[in-house]
Amino acid sequence: MKSELEQLLEKIARCQICAEHLPFEPKPVVQASTQAKILIAGQAPGMKVQQTGIPFNDPSGDRLRLWLGVSHEQFYDPDLFAIVPMGFCYPGKGKSGDLPPRPECAKTWREPLLSLLPNIELTLVIGQYALQYHLAAKQTVTEQVRAWQQCIPAYLPLPHPSPRNNRWLRRHPWFEQEVIPYLQQRIDQLIN
Repeated sequence: MKSELEQLLEKIARCQICAEHLPFEPKPVVQASTQAKILIAGQAPGMKVQQTGIPFNDPSGDRLRLWLGVSHEQFYDPDLFAIVPMGFCYPGKGKSGDLPPRPECAKTWREPLLSLLPNIELTLVIGQYALQYHLAAKQTVTEQVRAWQQCIPAYLPLPHPSPRNNRWLRRHPWFEQEVIPYLQQRIDQLIN
């Protein structure tokens, strides 16, 4: 008999709620297990993820794994990491990057899914849409990430690991000097 989480993930895989607004056939990308201790709450899959169906299977994922200090195998182990973006499908291209995650996704699936992840001890909150949802953030991403110590140990706000943020990382060296060492130590404590 399938668990409640397995049943929900099957429903999510068949989701067509925002099909009319997407540039491609819906292909929800999510990774979850009731054993996961770390939740990665990102924005929405990019084009490469849409094509492969593998979360963070792109340069953003390479950087995120580097920030976390984990291997490819560890990252894709659902018993370690739940990967639940704000939108499960690629939203399409906008003027300056990908469009925002479709709001229907979080409204429909987020609470039911998160309620089935009882062992989450750390939520990595990546980007403005996840920050608004998980931390009710009214500040900019930079302000929220700078205030990271106010959110720990349950949450850790992060900028998006996209190469599009290289300039942001150069302008804010404190992030890699202060936040990343803490992040790596916390991840190591949780998975080892």
